Order: sequence, then structure tokens, then C-alpha cells
Amino acid sequence: MQTISDILKSEYFDSDANKWLVGTIIGYFLEYKTSPTLDVMKVKIDEMDNEILQVSVVDNLKESWRNRESTDLKFVQEQTIEFCRNQVIKQAIMDSVDLLEVGQYDQIKKIVDEAMKAGSDRDLGHVYIEGIEERLTKSTRDTIATGWDPIDEVMDGGLGKGELGVVVAPAGIGKTWCLQSMGANSVKKELTVVHYTLELNQEYVGLRYDTIFSGTPTANIKFYKDEVKKKISQLKGHLLIKYFPTKSATVQTLSSHLKQIELQGIIPDLVLVDYADILRGIGTEKRHILENIYEDLRGLAGEYEVPIWTASQANRSSLEEEIIDASKVAEAYSKVMIADFVVSVSRKVEDKIANTSRFHVIKNRFGIDGVTFPASMNTNIGKIQIYESTTQSGQEVQGKMDNSQEYLRKQLSQKHQQFEKDMEGFE
Repeated sequence: MQTISDILKSEYFDSDANKWLVGTIIGYFLEYKTSPTLDVMKVKIDEMDNEILQVSVVDNLKESWRNRESTDLKFVQEQTIEFCRNQVIKQAIMDSVDLLEVGQYDQIKKIVDEAMKAGSDRDLGHVYIEGIEERLTKSTRDTIATGWDPIDEVMDGGLGKGELGVVVAPAGIGKTWCLQSMGANSVKKELTVVHYTLELNQEYVGLRYDTIFSGTPTANIKFYKDEVKKKISQLKGHLLIKYFPTKSATVQTLSSHLKQIELQGIIPDLVLVDYADILRGIGTEKRHILENIYEDLRGLAGEYEVPIWTASQANRSSLEEEIIDASKVAEAYSKVMIADFVVSVSRKVEDKIANTSRFHVIKNRFGIDGVTFPASMNTNIGKIQIYESTTQSGQEVQGKMDNSQEYLRKQLSQKHQQFEKDMEGFE
């Protein structure tokens, strides 16, 4: 009774007698936590006002009572769950008729998918005391490292299966480079990475990976094909890049693609989505659409038991901010609430010239947050290194950022001197 009480509903039956029986039995069970006895049912039947219905109920109850000692209860349970699932699917199809008329196909798919899951999750939870051995055995999260030691340390090893990580930055700062840096690190560790790109085409994303693996600027790769090929051929991991046009793909689209590649034997260790804000969602208000997208994306990570990293746009007002906090996340703060780990990247004009940046941990389910790390970030060759502020490299980068105006002045002066030197030959 415990197994089916949460999914069996009286409206699933056409017969009024069966509706009454199911409603009465489940109502009694929910109130008293036990199944009603025959004496209880007799009292309930005597209280009925409709004599015709009363006769039908008695007949159905007699038939059921004759089979109460059935030895194949597991079969009965499975058939009951299957019946409930079919009824839910039937109702979902009927509910989809109006949506079909207005072309809400994504919403229809979502309703039907939920219906297909009815009765499938029978896990009643973790029994704390009895489950201590299993709990301690599994106490270590199975994580995929980012490749940045300070970040991995505060994350307790990286992002785990079923978890969602988000990189927040304004436009043009390097969100894609950050995602690709994490993807490249996993490929180097002989893992399988699936990279979904919703902005850049898949060939260009591939060229940028070539840059990261070879250290050759993307624009110059065509001049060093042999050297680049040699370095790529040494990689032991796997990388699949899939492009979907902006706002054309939903989280369900990604799920369908993951199912397709799974049939071909491709099981990802890490999924990158570049980026979630430009997936197509369901709803009318933008903040609600984004909230649904991030909820579904985290659900996707749980369904496939894989860590998912994505990126999110920061407000334009954050372009010249030294540190980007949660208040600067564009459109919906709920994105921060849903994600397991959120890190922001800030780069002012001086930082771009000096190849420096700041990584600020906005949210962290696995350890401390609110910490900021200095970083060197050269997007010309796709090289990102994050440092502890107490290390020599960290102090050097921090020094550059603290004296950014002086550094910028020197850089401009050097460029001006070089320009004058180049012009001497034309006099």
C-alpha cells in the first residue's frame, strides 16, 4: 500500500464503485497509516446514501476480498504501477491538445516526459543509521577537476556528478575560454567531454581548442598545421563539439542528443553548455524562463550523472567592476540559487592589456565562498592560470592589477615608441 498510495488516484477509474473504493481506502491509509479492515469497510459502506452505488461497491469488494491472499503481490504491484502510468500518460495527451493548437511543442514534450516517469522513482530515501556503511563508503564525491588548483581546492576536488557550475562574466571577457579551458583539462586527463555551443560555430570552437592544446594563436594555426596536428594526435581523451543555433535548442534538445550519442557508445564525463542564457526556454517572463532553464539543466546533470558547466551573462554595469558579485548576475538571481558552484570573472580594460583577471567565488556548496583569486588570462593563446594570492605568481599578478594605471601608461608608451621607430624608415 505504501508503494502505490502516492500514485494511485480514484479519477483513474471509470467505474463509480471503483472510484469510491480507491478514494476510501487511500484516504483511510493516509490518515491512519494502515490499510482498512473488512469491518472498517462495512462501516464506511453503511454510511453511503446511494443504494445503487452501495450494491456495486459491495460486489466489487467481494471480488477483491476473494483474491486478498494472492501470493504474487509483486506482480500485482507492478501491474498497478503500470496502470497508473498509462492513466497519467492518457491524461497528459488530453492536456496537450490545447497546447498543440498553439504550437507549444516543448511544453507538450515536457508534460509527456513527466508522465512517462510516473511511478518510476520508488526510492523512499536514505535510512540514516542503517545506511552508515554505505554512506561512509561513498563519502568522497566523484569529481572532475577544473585544472585550476585554487578553484579545485575550494570545490573539494572539482564539480561532481549531477552538479551544475556557472561562470559569470560580462560580454567579451572570456566565458567561452574559461569553459574550454576546463574542457581541455579533462581531455588531457583522458576523459570524454561534450561541448554544446550556441553562439560560435563548432569548427571555430574546435580551432580555439587547437589553440589551447598547441599554444598557437587561432589566427596563426593555418601556418603551423603540422605542429598543431602532432600535439593534438597525442591527446588520449575525447571531445565532441555540437552546435545549435542561438535560441533554437532547449534542455530537452540537449537531452535527446545525449541519448543519441549514448547509443553510439559516447558516455560523457563532462558536459559544457556555452551558454545556458541563450537556450530556448518555456514561459513568458524572461526571469522565469531563465529559472526554468537552469532548473532543467541541473536536472539534466542529475539524470545523466554528469557534471555540467555553463556560463551566464553579467550586467553591463559590471564591465569595469573589480569584483563581480551575485548582484551583478543578469536577469535572474535564481540562477545563483539553483547552481552548485558560481564563479565570476572580471577584466577591466587594463586587465586585458596586462593579461590579468580576477576570479571571485560567488557561491560554493562544497566549501568557502566570497574569496577572490588573481589570475593571468591570455586569450590570444587560450592560457588561463589562477593563483593563490599568497604565492609569488599571485602577488606578481596582483601587483600588476594594483598598479594597473601605471602599467597601462607604460604599455602605451612602449607602443608609441615602437610606432615612431617603425615610421622612421618612411621619412
